[in-house]
Amino acid sequence: AYTFAEAAHRGQKRKSGEDYIIHSLHVAKNLAEIGMDEKTIVAGLLHDVPEDTDITLEEVEKKFGSEVALLVDGITKLGKIKLRGSKEEYYLENLRKMFLAMAQDIRVVIIKLADRLHNMRTLEHLAPEKQERIARGTMEIYAPIANRLGIGEIKGELEDLSFKYLDPVHYEETRKLEETYLHEGKAYMERTVQF
Repeated sequence: AYTFAEAAHRGQKRKSGEDYIIHSLHVAKNLAEIGMDEKTIVAGLLHDVPEDTDITLEEVEKKFGSEVALLVDGITKLGKIKLRGSKEEYYLENLRKMFLAMAQDIRVVIIKLADRLHNMRTLEHLAPEKQERIARGTMEIYAPIANRLGIGEIKGELEDLSFKYLDPVHYEETRKLEETYLHEGKAYMERTVQF
């Protein structure tokens, strides 16, 4: 799957300037870290192939089977959510598509969460207005779904990363406080252990 995805994405770059395959690898790694099965990880590696390359979903199915193709197709459909109308309409449409995907196969939503997590980790390479829009969607849609699915590590990181772009002043204050207390707490623990 890696070889196939790497060949398909060869020459493509992300806004950061790194090869596109790096994103696919991070999505697969995120999925592996939460203990997902082989087919889900394969679909994570291939999730952008039909949408962003000349390779068709049929070719993915022929090479990796119908289960992987179904997952990749589900992710492609979720990726087509665009902001239209009011914020409420956007929110409801996002929820509707997420719940439809969950009804079809919950792994589609888990792959989408892993995809969003890596996109949030690299959000600094986008324009500020896009950063805010993506961070808001993450807080309103993705973090709550990660929470409902019991994936607390992803939920927490998505919220922290969103906070950085939605309220940068308070984020920086919080980060400094955390750093100070973490450092003081560590020093206190080391002194206590010595006694």
